[in-house]
Amino acid sequence: MNKDQKSEAIELLKSKFAQYSNFYITNTESLSVAQVNDLRKICFDKKVEMKVAKNTLIRKALESLDSEKYAGVFDALSGVTALMFSDSPKEPALIISSFRKANNKLEKPVLKAAFVADEIYVGDNQLVALTNIKTKNELIGEVIGLLQSPAKRVIAALLEKGKKEEAAVEAPAAE
Repeated sequence: MNKDQKSEAIELLKSKFAQYSNFYITNTESLSVAQVNDLRKICFDKKVEMKVAKNTLIRKALESLDSEKYAGVFDALSGVTALMFSDSPKEPALIISSFRKANNKLEKPVLKAAFVADEIYVGDNQLVALTNIKTKNELIGEVIGLLQSPAKRVIAALLEKGKKEEAAVEAPAAE
């Protein structure tokens, strides 16, 4: 790879890091070509971009954007690295988990680090926590549900009171 190609790769990576607020750093070493292709297809279907890049190029791209902000992920840049970019904070974690289960509880790809909403998660042991993160839409749904709950109770109580009053008015008329 010559200097121009490296510069072009760094610029591409910088644009991806700027475009997405969530990215995962994984190790796909020891996966077969067929398994990597399956993983890429799953990512494509779930609207997650998967890129394989050299660690030094990833590091240079992150450093040129904000070296302090991304400092926690630099230690994860070793070995074979595949990046997963997503608008959803948990979709890559779900993909990794389901891919492992579908492949006889395979332990690859390994989560080396994740950058989710300005938080850094380091290590494969963080995968479960990342699959449980609530998306923006899930949080909005929960808030709406909580807001609707008291209103539903008030409406139900008013309807119940109305039925009782209606029954009381009809009962003497029946006699």
